[in-house]
Amino acid sequence: MDFALTESQEMIRKEVATLARSFSLDYWLDKDRKAEYPTGFVKAFADGGWLGLMIPEAYGGSGLGVTEAAIMLHEICASGAGTTGASPIHFYVFPAAPVVKYGTEAMKRAQLPKLCAGETVMAFGVTEPNAGTDTSRITTRAEKTGDRWIVNGRKVWTTNAQRANKILLLARTSDRDPARPLKGMTLFFTDFDRTAMAVTEIEKLGRAAVDSNEVVIENLAVPEADVVGTVGEGFYHLIDSLNPERIVVGIEAVGIGRAALERAVQYAKERIVFDRPIGKNQAIAHPLALAAAQLDAAELMCMKAAWLFDHGRPCGREANAA
Repeated sequence: MDFALTESQEMIRKEVATLARSFSLDYWLDKDRKAEYPTGFVKAFADGGWLGLMIPEAYGGSGLGVTEAAIMLHEICASGAGTTGASPIHFYVFPAAPVVKYGTEAMKRAQLPKLCAGETVMAFGVTEPNAGTDTSRITTRAEKTGDRWIVNGRKVWTTNAQRANKILLLARTSDRDPARPLKGMTLFFTDFDRTAMAVTEIEKLGRAAVDSNEVVIENLAVPEADVVGTVGEGFYHLIDSLNPERIVVGIEAVGIGRAALERAVQYAKERIVFDRPIGKNQAIAHPLALAAAQLDAAELMCMKAAWLFDHGRPCGREANAA
């Protein structure tokens, strides 16, 4: 049993921490106030080769695992960027996983290098107004017409739709069978054609710099070449990316906790009451120590889940716990 990071993983941790912390807390406050996408931050990570962390080297990426992605996203959040910084990078790492695993060779060679370079901005179209956690209830429909599919329906909470030029889209291609409700859905990776998709931004209480949207799709023409994997098996292709995504969402929360604890500890050292720092009082020190212990435990759970995934072992329980 070895809890130490490898030399290359430690290098990733240090380099990402340095890059992320080069963007000040004021930068993130300004982006959130203006609801402005952090283009400079994303470009810096693209220039550093970080966007293709989990994309195979043959397509311009680094070919690394969920453990390395978890380290990267933890350090982004721990820098104080929060989900405003993590979400844009996250969207280059995980939604593309079905394309990496199930896309045709032509699709991978055409699309994955653009993701690595940050040229592609990708939206993720799965959730619908009347189908949240029960994905089998989606009603967006794709009908085969000649050598293309015609898609109609609605998606909601679609991230990046204001800027996207591509969308990973899940649609029904056959009627829902109650005996096999998750069959009959197909995954497409296609152009975000704004002549066939109307986008309305959803106002949120946080993460204003990264847009969430409702998308109405009317007669979107999708070439047969844009089908990801097997027709009718789209949900199962999609689910392959959900366990690792849960792991990194967990580690991102740990990173946010680290950033909050860092500021709290610093304040406890600087705030002087009755001629001494308030951090010397047990009523302040003990809750901070408890928070540190809880963060350590959460991080260990996330990293165990990442290790299990990267070694091809079952990790559903650990990923959900993370």
